[in-house]
Amino acid sequence: MLSELQQYNKVYHLFEPDEKLVLAVSGGVDSMVLTDLMQKAGAHFVVAHCNFHLRSEESDGDEQFVREYAEKNDLQCFVNHFDTEKYAAKKGVSIEMAARDLRYAWFEELRLQLGYDKIVLAHHADDQIETFFINLLRGAGLHGLKGMKPKNGVLIRPLLWASREQIRKYAIENQIVWREDHTNSETVYLRNKIRNQLMPLMDEISVDARNSIGKSIGFLASENELYRHLLNERFSQLVSVDGSVQSVEKSVFQGDYGSQLLFEWLRQYGFNTDQCRFVFEGLEDSVGKHFYSPSHQVTVERDSLQLSERKESYHDAFIIEKGVGQIENPLKIRFSNFEVSEQFAVDKSPLVAMLDFDKIAFPLTLRHWRQGDRFHPLGMRGSKLLSDFFANQKYTNYQKENQWLLVSANGGILWVVGQRIDDRYKVVKDTKSVFKAELW
Repeated sequence: MLSELQQYNKVYHLFEPDEKLVLAVSGGVDSMVLTDLMQKAGAHFVVAHCNFHLRSEESDGDEQFVREYAEKNDLQCFVNHFDTEKYAAKKGVSIEMAARDLRYAWFEELRLQLGYDKIVLAHHADDQIETFFINLLRGAGLHGLKGMKPKNGVLIRPLLWASREQIRKYAIENQIVWREDHTNSETVYLRNKIRNQLMPLMDEISVDARNSIGKSIGFLASENELYRHLLNERFSQLVSVDGSVQSVEKSVFQGDYGSQLLFEWLRQYGFNTDQCRFVFEGLEDSVGKHFYSPSHQVTVERDSLQLSERKESYHDAFIIEKGVGQIENPLKIRFSNFEVSEQFAVDKSPLVAMLDFDKIAFPLTLRHWRQGDRFHPLGMRGSKLLSDFFANQKYTNYQKENQWLLVSANGGILWVVGQRIDDRYKVVKDTKSVFKAELW
């Protein structure tokens, strides 16, 4: 395998002999084989191990194993401990996503701290296939199906060409010891279901299934590169720039692929699929309306769409993703959702907003009010300017400037926080699931 790794490195220019590397080592067979190969290749690297504390004593055993291996082989070893479950709950993401975010952030932090060049990961060909199916089941497009790159910025994957079977065979033949993660055989996580159930079935259907799928991923990656190149050329012709504002004529988004073109433009600035759909659907009847990503806003003008950075600072606007229980913000607000039961009763306190979950578009934004904001106060059929609502409530200027709004991804105001919800999102007889926001 050493000659194959060296050839792969030569083709993709992954690392040079004089470069300093941070090698991610879990203690599993993949990372232990990669460590062995990188040593034999003469690479200069330190070992980085993450203890996610997800498997009790096993996690600590992995850490001890990696530490002892590093000491025995005269390798510098860095270890970081994470409260992964707490992070996942705080961010409203899966355990898998939480672990991924934590380790990548720390690897980069460590690389910069040491002044090193690259981060080495032990992903292999079977990981590539599993990731393909995960993204396929999540409804990904070409960008999501193209797979991992051998080199992506400072991240390099020298084993992306090797199968899991090749790696295990090498480990056994070279008497490389590793730690077995018992959760790999479980089917709790989607990746494990694909690995342990779907892929064996694929092998039954075709003895060359994995190789063929790998080739398809390669073709998709090449096609994606061409697609991105052509898109960039197209956008250079379509997008007008005036200072910090980008503008595109709305007529550009007409036709069979108009919605896809809009998505490709806005996704670069943090807009997700649902948000792009709301913008596209509002091209004709939402003049003056703003749509927001975490970093940018797009405004529907009479003949164009105008994109700019969000005017609020971090402390003026906050993003609430689906499933998040609480975020850091100036207000103490808890978020939850639950199914309606026979004992359910709507809490009518203005400090609580109970809304129909199925009518809400995520992510939500918590922001201050702006001139021109309009909503449908609970109990009213028509809409009302918030400025008029404030006048009726005898707001002072200070109160107006400090009033927060909870806003849906489609721009609809869900709750004038602590005052009134929007009638369009209220809980009704047919409501099945309730979204609750509560000041406490």
